[in-house]
Amino acid sequence: MLLAALASIFETASDIGLEVIVVDNNSQDGSAEAVANRFPQVILQANRQNTGYAAGNNQALSLAHSPLVLLLNPDVLIPEGALQTAVKFMADHPDAGAMGAKQLYPDGRLQRSVRGFPTPIAVTWELLGLSRLFSSSKVFGAYRMTWFNYDSVIEVDQPMGTFLMLRKAVIEQVGMLDEQFTIFFNEVDWCLRCKRAGWRIFFSPDVTLTHYGGASTSQVGPAMAWESRRGLLQFYAKHYRAPLYLPLRLIIAGASWPHAWLQARRQVAPGVAGK
Repeated sequence: MLLAALASIFETASDIGLEVIVVDNNSQDGSAEAVANRFPQVILQANRQNTGYAAGNNQALSLAHSPLVLLLNPDVLIPEGALQTAVKFMADHPDAGAMGAKQLYPDGRLQRSVRGFPTPIAVTWELLGLSRLFSSSKVFGAYRMTWFNYDSVIEVDQPMGTFLMLRKAVIEQVGMLDEQFTIFFNEVDWCLRCKRAGWRIFFSPDVTLTHYGGASTSQVGPAMAWESRRGLLQFYAKHYRAPLYLPLRLIIAGASWPHAWLQARRQVAPGVAGK
């Protein structure tokens, strides 16, 4: 998938002056060697240990020189014109600190790839099931944006980090990814800091790509269920520390761990995958 992603980039966007950086987090399948052999123009950082998703991205960010930086997962295919459209969007929106794209599964189904910030009240609606009962409500569906149809340009809180174009000036202003969020919620935290600094974040359906989804995390699926909940609680510990939020934080913490346990059980149980 990594080789296919790189091929799609160079085949469709060589006209915009690319600087492509790959950070290999100590993979054991020959990925680093394959990249070096097939794409010698890539700046390759082959780590001797897995430093985590956030730290790996920060390695790349520290090497990037362009005024625009795209964080891109390896299980993505870039179609013709997508990167050019994204670059033009950022040029046309100088107040945009970041932007996300429309993501499709390989069979063409829409992937819901933007969310609101996981505020205590928004996540409470999730835990109570109100976001499913009232999926068209902007109040109860605030976190997963269940009401949004992905057909229009809209200002959002947090696009999925699979494809996240950032303005280098904003990175220099608010900092890189917080490495305490090893796998999950690092881009959520970054987007919150971006918006608090006065920048806007957009989703554009004019940039569409194919995303296989979970290619890396599925290799250690049950562990990722626990890591996701831990990331959420770390996010709360950082951004919602006021005594006012303590009751909600306790409720969410109490509900999160059983939810993670059930999710992990589903991922290891035979015959459950894909249901």
